Amino acid sequence: MGIWVLLTTGLVALLILDFLRQLWTHRHYPPGPISLPIIGGIWRAASRLSEDTLIKVEKQYGNICCVWVGHLPVIGVSGFQAVKEVLINHAEAFSERPLSPFLKAIGRERGIILSNGHTWKQQRRFSLVTLRKLGLGKKGMEHQIKEEAQQLVETFARAKGQPLDPSLSITNAVSNVICAVTFGHRFSLEDEKFQKLVGAIDVASKFQDSIVFLLYEMFPWIMKHLPGTHKKVFSAFELVLSFAREEIEKHKEQQSFHEPQDFIDFYLLQIEKSRNDPNSTYDEENLVHCIHDFFIAGTETTSTSLRWSLLLLTNHPDIQDKVYKEIEDVFGSSCSICYQDIKKLPYTNAVIHEMQRSKYNLLFGGPRQCTKDVKVNGYLIPKGAFIVSDLRSVLLDPERWETPVGFNPNHFLDKDGNFVAREEFLPFGAGARVCLAEQLARIEIFILLTSLLRAFRFQLPEGVEKLSPDPIVGFTFHPHPYKICAVPRCC
Repeated sequence: MGIWVLLTTGLVALLILDFLRQLWTHRHYPPGPISLPIIGGIWRAASRLSEDTLIKVEKQYGNICCVWVGHLPVIGVSGFQAVKEVLINHAEAFSERPLSPFLKAIGRERGIILSNGHTWKQQRRFSLVTLRKLGLGKKGMEHQIKEEAQQLVETFARAKGQPLDPSLSITNAVSNVICAVTFGHRFSLEDEKFQKLVGAIDVASKFQDSIVFLLYEMFPWIMKHLPGTHKKVFSAFELVLSFAREEIEKHKEQQSFHEPQDFIDFYLLQIEKSRNDPNSTYDEENLVHCIHDFFIAGTETTSTSLRWSLLLLTNHPDIQDKVYKEIEDVFGSSCSICYQDIKKLPYTNAVIHEMQRSKYNLLFGGPRQCTKDVKVNGYLIPKGAFIVSDLRSVLLDPERWETPVGFNPNHFLDKDGNFVAREEFLPFGAGARVCLAEQLARIEIFILLTSLLRAFRFQLPEGVEKLSPDPIVGFTFHPHPYKICAVPRCC
């Protein structure tokens, strides 16, 4: 009995000594919740995940705080000034993507989003150049988006003004834009393989069980052998990769890459050109993961933004009518609208920006990793620390926005009604890892939304007073399922 008391006392003493050692070693780190043995301080952030979880933690500990996940320091950065200091002023030091167990398992350090160093720089640069060659920012790519907009209008029209759920139709349209860019063709909405792809993207993008995610990050050697939502997520990611591999094989069989028409063609041609380059990272596995990144990053965020847009415009019919009136006053009913025309529509532009600001659809920006010890605002951020930029706090910063939690297009208008760009508008991130497809997303949202608004007036179904503005909280913030009536406008 005495031995057990002695052992217990010794263990407690060691834990206390380890705790005191950590306090001393980390005394220059940003403040944060007490770090408990094994789990660290994650209990404070994960005990009750809500829309403002990060904001509450940051209010208590400051705009730069530290939450320990096991023995890993995760630095939370909130508010415009702190985010600007980290992501823009120290862009190089925070340009790496963390290789946590979960992110490493799905990304395998390939492609664009989850790679680092030479691989990341080469894949990102090539993708940017190729998107421009394929017509990004020109009428060629806009034509493909307009085709999807017309399909979307026809799908909505079939409901004949009766209540409809727009979610799947919007996701199909956005996914088909990416299919056209990467594969060179769109899919029929009835195509079974295409619907499996859309379903897999949806599962992969909605890994909302934060507890399971955190458990995998802390105990991957255990979790990989246990059932759970993480298994479904891995299967979904693998399905997207398999879909990409099949399309690549078709392109190789057709030998179409000598006259490239899509992203796969250009990439296969680059593989051939770089065959003797020892520094080349161009290979089929990186191509597969680049395609995977386009779908995972490009489909969910854009389609969710459009779903929030229709919800907000239905809840605010006065704003919807004002947007429609501006479009009709400028263009009438017969002209086709191009993305460049957004300059002629300041109110419409302001409404689109405000929808993305007020309903930012991610819990936080893409995580970064510190490449060296950095001093920020007097705190030491150690090499290897994970950085979580709370872009939501920037977009809702009460020091920068007049009515931060409201839906107010005037945030982006001056007193004369002219559109005003705001440096605090960072829904696509900032710094070295700013969203690769930001311009594509902007064009899609503008063309798809204006096409729908010119064709329909969106109304609440009979007996419904208001659509819920509250999100389903996870790592992505989706609106609750809803139905609206797309009432055709008189021609």
